[in-house]
Amino acid sequence: MPTIAALKSAVSGTAAPGSRAPGIVAPLTAGATYARLLHLLVGWIFAGIVLMVYPGTGDKGLGEILMKSIALDTVLLALAALIPAARRAEGVQARLLLVPDREEDIATEPSRTWADRRRTAGWVIGRVALGSAVGFALVFALTAGYQGLTGPRALWYLPLSPLMALGSGWFLVYAGRLQLAMAVRLLGPSPAERLAEAELRAERLLERNRLARELHDSIGHALTVTVLQAGAAREVGDPAFVAKALEVIEETGRRAMDDLERTLVLLRETPAGANGVATEQPGIDQLPALFDTARAAGSPVDARVEVPPGTLPGVLSRESYRIVQEGVTNALKYAPGEPVDIRIAVRDGLLELSCANRLPGVGRSADGTARASVGGAGRGATRKGGKGLRGIRERATLLGGEATAGTSEDGSGQWVLTVRLPLRLGT
Repeated sequence: MPTIAALKSAVSGTAAPGSRAPGIVAPLTAGATYARLLHLLVGWIFAGIVLMVYPGTGDKGLGEILMKSIALDTVLLALAALIPAARRAEGVQARLLLVPDREEDIATEPSRTWADRRRTAGWVIGRVALGSAVGFALVFALTAGYQGLTGPRALWYLPLSPLMALGSGWFLVYAGRLQLAMAVRLLGPSPAERLAEAELRAERLLERNRLARELHDSIGHALTVTVLQAGAAREVGDPAFVAKALEVIEETGRRAMDDLERTLVLLRETPAGANGVATEQPGIDQLPALFDTARAAGSPVDARVEVPPGTLPGVLSRESYRIVQEGVTNALKYAPGEPVDIRIAVRDGLLELSCANRLPGVGRSADGTARASVGGAGRGATRKGGKGLRGIRERATLLGGEATAGTSEDGSGQWVLTVRLPLRLGT
């Protein structure tokens, strides 16, 4: 069985690691060399057919025959290059027979601009010209070699025949490489196509990042609630409380599975995902269920949502839900059991979201200022921005807004997440 390295060497024309074939001989035995030779000979055959049809090989002079044949070849090839599909056909054929290192270096898209047509015309004319030159040179070399080996000077030609064969083989190798270089230059993606490809890659990267944030927010919230409920049920031991905790865990897990299924539909790029089926994302109107989950986990939630129905665009509603979800998840994770204060309102063309919770271990002194108990201040005060907060900032930035998070400056000992988003996206 051939190894992967050997198969790769057969395509690229290089010797495989551990191969005993000398470097000077390896390209002569590579399949890519002969595939490229076939591509060259196709161009020569086209020129030969045109030559036979017109001007023919009658009693005209050789110079006249060649000039008329070249002129007719050029006109026919230039006219063919005007057809948009010609670029696609040539690109597919070049990918198959010229064996480029990267297939994307040779485009397979139809011509869309006159620049594409001009480059295609240059390619087909150059291809036929180079193929004709290689074809005639090959015929001349074979004829000269045969005559030399069968003629009266056969004893002189016989010792030189290996060098002549080696020289002819390397001539074909370099001709094929020149043909490939021409294809990359003339059939390669145009600047507009490269820009479109770069934009497509950027869109895919942004989509992957968005899906990663969706999974992080949804699954992270579900796992946090599940861990808190399971721990509380084990500590309390009350059958009624355990039953309620299991109910919350079940409901949270079901929602997480729904979110996971929606994300997988998008990742699979199925028709269902393309048509929006089973991909509806939760919006700001579903926040009450989120708050109920947090309350069931043991953290009181005081929520005030002052957003008239229909005020928010769909994307803003969905992203706002995820931002609040991550804020609540952080509160449950870093300050379990502490009250969570949620404020959402529309003011001066902005959607303002605020999520505040008291840091664990922070009490009140007699004068009303925050006071850290021994061993407790460090836990809340040293909270650092992880993936959740970074995801919130990314969401806010993409929506044209801003997000800040940190301990409050009024001495209340609270951790406050504040997000401001414009109602009109892009402003």
